[in-house]
Amino acid sequence: METINMEVQKLNGNCNKESPEYLQVSLAAAMTLGFVPGHFYRNAIPRCINLLLTYDDGCYANCAYCGLSNASTHFNEKSFIRVEWPKYSLKEIINRSKLKMDTIERFCVSMVMNKKAVDDTITVIKAIKSEMDINISVLSNPSSMDDIDIQRFKDAGADRFTVAIDCATEEIFNKYRGKDINGHHRWERYWEILKKARQIFGDGKIGCHLIVGLGETEREMLHTIQRVKDMGGMTHLFSFYQEAGSLLENHPQCPVSQFRRVQIARYIIDFDYAMIDDMDFDEEGRAVDFGVSEDALDELIESGIPFQTSGCPDKNKRIACCNRPFGDSRPSDIRSYPFRLERVDIDKARSELLAYSL
Repeated sequence: METINMEVQKLNGNCNKESPEYLQVSLAAAMTLGFVPGHFYRNAIPRCINLLLTYDDGCYANCAYCGLSNASTHFNEKSFIRVEWPKYSLKEIINRSKLKMDTIERFCVSMVMNKKAVDDTITVIKAIKSEMDINISVLSNPSSMDDIDIQRFKDAGADRFTVAIDCATEEIFNKYRGKDINGHHRWERYWEILKKARQIFGDGKIGCHLIVGLGETEREMLHTIQRVKDMGGMTHLFSFYQEAGSLLENHPQCPVSQFRRVQIARYIIDFDYAMIDDMDFDEEGRAVDFGVSEDALDELIESGIPFQTSGCPDKNKRIACCNRPFGDSRPSDIRSYPFRLERVDIDKARSELLAYSL
């Protein structure tokens, strides 16, 4: 890992290499494409190439938990969701991806808050589609978009549209992304864009990123997941991980048991086994009944699928194509499994799910 980090730092030393000609890619994607040497723990090879727009003046937002924030003390290192994001030319990314079509199923183009981001996102999508027959997701930034841009993304070739609302409640959103920290983001605008995206991309083609562990209860998180489901979308979960240099670098992670219960409840909601109104919660807002029979719950646990990374789906629509290897936890303490669970993993997840304190 030390060798990999040295390679990343060397490659990231280049300035004035901005989008759309250059993009950052997740460390896992960089390894998949052969930019960076390394091996994947338990063969957790990603099937989605995650791309991030990059600018010398960075992202204008102030999100308290993000290493890309202008408020981050590590801003110039541009770390994002735990792993490094080295920078490469779009041309070389496409050329190397063409050689990996037996592995890669999807690209995801992630925006940052920058005045050039919308047009550059469209340029990147068109460039990929002109060279490859592959699905493309957009992780949008509603604060730097106009409503018409949703249609522009689809016309360029994107087949899925996602929004990183991240926070389960308006209060937490304002505290860590909006008004309370002089941030640019507004809760109402994010939901408005997601609603409009459904009209253009259609049911099942929109998604919402949510981070578990920012201070919300399980009930509050699941209400928000149900809201996304009712809008025709699916939820992509992350377990909060302290980003070095961010305002929340000392904020504790939630208990793993909390994340496991939200994971399985999300799966139950998103795949129509039950609704939140069928579930019960204790006085602390923790889920104690998931609204399905004991046999159904046991079957879901035994499948292991609810504990795998949630994101834009693969071809079978049940498992995430975007498996984001170890993007929200270390391999020694896996929160979102980037591979199919084995017996030992299922037994561990079951015990964590029922612990209510771990």
